[in-house]
Amino acid sequence: MENFEVLKPFGPSIVKIKMPNEMIQRINEYVDLVIKDEQKIKKLDEGDKLIGKVQQEFLMEVDFMKKIKWAEFLAHNVSSWAKTELKKEIKNFQLIKSWVVRQFQNDYNPVHWHTGDISGVGYLKVPSNLGNTSQPDKKTNENGKLQLIFGSPNLFSKSTFLVKPEQGDFYLFPNYLMHTVYPFTGTDEERRSVSFNAKIQY
Repeated sequence: MENFEVLKPFGPSIVKIKMPNEMIQRINEYVDLVIKDEQKIKKLDEGDKLIGKVQQEFLMEVDFMKKIKWAEFLAHNVSSWAKTELKKEIKNFQLIKSWVVRQFQNDYNPVHWHTGDISGVGYLKVPSNLGNTSQPDKKTNENGKLQLIFGSPNLFSKSTFLVKPEQGDFYLFPNYLMHTVYPFTGTDEERRSVSFNAKIQY
């Protein structure tokens, strides 16, 4: 399937897909409107319920998600994942909630996991430069990246998978998969993402 890739960096598989450009644009326009409305942003604020140490996290409204067929987009890709990996059909996809994360320099997300059965994250905006580490000679620069964590390192078995955010990339993973987002520096640009939790039935 086009823009659908099953990745197996460790135990459970994860899926990388591409969000349609029109969907990215519509969600970004929606977010830009919401953050200008003080009453609405206060009503939708989810910061006290989520673990992120970031400037702003808020729920997407049900009416808006229906307009862009958000649940259908997620359900279609989760179904493709189940068919590919488990050879099973999903008879019910229940979106629990979906939220937007606005991260700026020095913000971060501690190691955590989600509720439900399936979770995911998609990138709506990514800074052009995520800055340098304090030791620039290091081979890897984790700034602003997502790290997925599973188990402990063993022979021929990695325990982490580092994801560099790119606008439009969307990753699906099991809810129990621990993950963290590292801070970034050197820019005033926003790192904007959208996440979700969902329950499924075979």
